[in-house]
Amino acid sequence: MTLETIDIVIIAGYAIALLGIALLVSREPKGYEKNTEDYFLAGRALPWWAIGASLIASNISAEQIIGQSGQGFAVGMAIAAYEWQAAIVLIIVAKYFLPIFLKRKIYTMPQFLQQRYGDGVKNLMSVFWVALYTAVNLTTVLWLGGLAVDTLTGWGVLPAMAALAGFAVLYSLYGGLKAVALTDIIQVVILILGGFAITWFALDALPAEGAIGGLGFLMQEMPGHFEMILDSDHPAYSDLPGIWTLLGGLWVLHFSYWGFNQYIVQRALGAENLQEAQKGLAFAAFLKLLVPFIVVIPGIAAVILAQQGDLNAAALSGASDRTYGELMGFAPAGLRGLVFAALIAAVVSSLASMMNSISTIFTMDLYKSWKPSEPEQHYVTVGRITAFAAMGIALILARPFLGGFESAFQTVQEYTGYIAPGVVIVFLLGFFDKKANTAGAYTALIGSVGLNLIVNALFPSMPFVVRIWIVFVVGIVVAMTVSRLTTAPDEESTVNLGNLAFGTSALFNMLAMITIVILVGLYVLLW
Repeated sequence: MTLETIDIVIIAGYAIALLGIALLVSREPKGYEKNTEDYFLAGRALPWWAIGASLIASNISAEQIIGQSGQGFAVGMAIAAYEWQAAIVLIIVAKYFLPIFLKRKIYTMPQFLQQRYGDGVKNLMSVFWVALYTAVNLTTVLWLGGLAVDTLTGWGVLPAMAALAGFAVLYSLYGGLKAVALTDIIQVVILILGGFAITWFALDALPAEGAIGGLGFLMQEMPGHFEMILDSDHPAYSDLPGIWTLLGGLWVLHFSYWGFNQYIVQRALGAENLQEAQKGLAFAAFLKLLVPFIVVIPGIAAVILAQQGDLNAAALSGASDRTYGELMGFAPAGLRGLVFAALIAAVVSSLASMMNSISTIFTMDLYKSWKPSEPEQHYVTVGRITAFAAMGIALILARPFLGGFESAFQTVQEYTGYIAPGVVIVFLLGFFDKKANTAGAYTALIGSVGLNLIVNALFPSMPFVVRIWIVFVVGIVVAMTVSRLTTAPDEESTVNLGNLAFGTSALFNMLAMITIVILVGLYVLLW
């Protein structure tokens, strides 16, 4: 399927507008040079609506659009747990974690670990996060985005990845976080419009009256694809183990990603103040409720469309990650261009966010420790070089790393699960346990990987979500024990919760309540 003239016009218009706005918002007064706070944290001046929109635009990437659409095709709405439970986590992070981070005026997550546990833990996690974001996150977004673009254009996966990477570098490298966050406002609008367009079109193509009728037909014909809690005999139970998605390690993955992930939390660190940061996360939590309707529902509809012969069933067999690409090709001219632009928006927004976070951690936590006395502009230059290099490495690694997996989305979750329990433990104990020390932190971080490997070897059929929960529970007990058997930390390094204000604004409370009520209703309906 090829793009027609109107599609190309829409895509070109989007690209030109995005580049123009990125350059416009990145301009500084004549003679002023960006410092590290300007480049890495947007001058700490982001309003709540920019934070919320940027969080969603950065998160709804090829990993979600392509990966979760593919999982919708293969599994159904149960995969929406990754989106809907995240809404609750965002509210908790906003209320209880952000006051701690913003009080300490940190640039990065490793910087908090340095203040709490010392240089060793900071350096360990800095290296880990730079490697993870480069070798796993960047590669995943590039690979899945390349697959979808190749499906629609026939360019080939590698040229498609190179084009996406080049576009992301072009608009984000100069402006830093400010350019990324403010252009994300446009990105999220295109994402939602394009996503709902493909959902509407896919449902309308079903043998029922209109898109609303198509949704009813889909729920009637495929009731198993509209269950949030899978039975133990379901083929996907090992990935989404029934009630354990609510009671187990999925929460650990969520807190690791939404609470302590640099390229997510960095937006909140760039807020004007705590209240703006909290409202931004609450806004993002509300928007998260929409995501399954624009990525998972089309994937479920694709099952029927493939059976009808409207989609290439052979291409989807054993390769569910191609589902969204096939749906894009199925769309009519014009709409196809809008959906294509939405996909590009998703991919380049996430790539830009990850590049900025990699450069921030490398520059501020590793390079600056090595060369602490350089001028501010020097560190900005190092950050730009680092971002460019990370993108180049990801391009090289993408095919050999992810090309052989049926579902890149589930693969990334499983890889992340080896370290996520340790990350969550060191932060939670760092916040709320004054006796947690460096030895306990090392025990949690190293023990998380080791215990995961042991449990996986002894019980290979255990769902990874259950394994992560076991590792987390054992790890937090062991880390607390080790901390109490070794030298106590300095009092000044611990978090004094009594000096922090955990109250929230009326707007935050309203958004949080609406989100929770809707979420409970969805689970009751789709249990």
